[in-house]
Amino acid sequence: MQFIDLKAQYRAYRDEIQRRIQNVLEHAQFILGPEVTELESALAAYVGVRYCITVASGTDSLEIALRALRIGPGDEVITVPFTWISTAETIALVGARPVFVDIDPATYNINPDLIEAAITPRTRALMPVSLFGQMPDMDRINAIAARHGLPVIEDAAQSFGATQRGRRSAGVTTIGSTSFFPAKPLGCYGDGGALFTNDDTLAERMRAIRNHGGLQRHHHTLVGMNGRFDTLQAAVLLAKLPHFDEELRRREQIAARYNDGLQTVLDLPHAIPWVAPGNTHVYAQYTIRVRNRDEVARRMQAQGIPTAVYYPKCLHEQPVFAHLGYRWGEFPIAEQASREVLSLPMHPFLTESDQDRVLHALIQALDA
Repeated sequence: MQFIDLKAQYRAYRDEIQRRIQNVLEHAQFILGPEVTELESALAAYVGVRYCITVASGTDSLEIALRALRIGPGDEVITVPFTWISTAETIALVGARPVFVDIDPATYNINPDLIEAAITPRTRALMPVSLFGQMPDMDRINAIAARHGLPVIEDAAQSFGATQRGRRSAGVTTIGSTSFFPAKPLGCYGDGGALFTNDDTLAERMRAIRNHGGLQRHHHTLVGMNGRFDTLQAAVLLAKLPHFDEELRRREQIAARYNDGLQTVLDLPHAIPWVAPGNTHVYAQYTIRVRNRDEVARRMQAQGIPTAVYYPKCLHEQPVFAHLGYRWGEFPIAEQASREVLSLPMHPFLTESDQDRVLHALIQALDA
């Protein structure tokens, strides 16, 4: 069984994907070709913003957003310790300091009640993460940011397609950032990402930064990077995008079936995914909480059922961030989650019979 079955997805859309790729091979505009422009227009319309700037990876998108906001040495950016390292890594890459705030136990997203206490005169931005597939309370986060004159960057790498009160993830903050890594809900066949904004100046700056700091060849107005999105990868996403909403519906159906099968099986608080009022959830991961997590995962693997852990350590535990001076116990909700979360197979092509196998293996693993 596949944890995420990209082969099944390819077989379903093979003709469209191959046609799109063949078009690129024939016109041979492999860097910033017409498919990139077409995709950016389609994604901006989908999210509901004026500008989409595609980039080479989700990590690059966060770094470009920070650079566009002119965040650098001596600055602080508030985020969470329970996320993939790119979130804090990019803050450090521009010379700023990640400042961590604990998460909400039910959604795994930043706890808005704790944000203002972390704001200092050096705070230059808030970077909430929309973990596992749903958004944190963006109305509250944006209101806090507005009171303090701060921009907000949504790290929407796992939530592209999700909505909150009818508005799309990546389209509700100063800058939205997402990833098209193959395992994401909307994934290409390599690395890729995108930035979203309604701000004319930020859009122009981000577009320049991704292309060595210049919008015109041999004219560089900013220190930039090679962060361009490949035309071939844009072609893959253009083939997949028309099917995306149907895939999201399938993810919701599969998650609901998991929920039904696990309601009476798991006994930890917030043991199955909870969707906050006003939110939709794209289930980039279907994540549960269990005692003896590592042993449960080992028992399931012995039955041929793959699982994954996002994430087994918090960022303040990583050696690279030891200099920040955080200690175990400062973020108890994030720390507990990191020891209990377990993600089950989730993708739009998961069959009911395979899902039944997952549920049966999990129940056996819990009872062993």
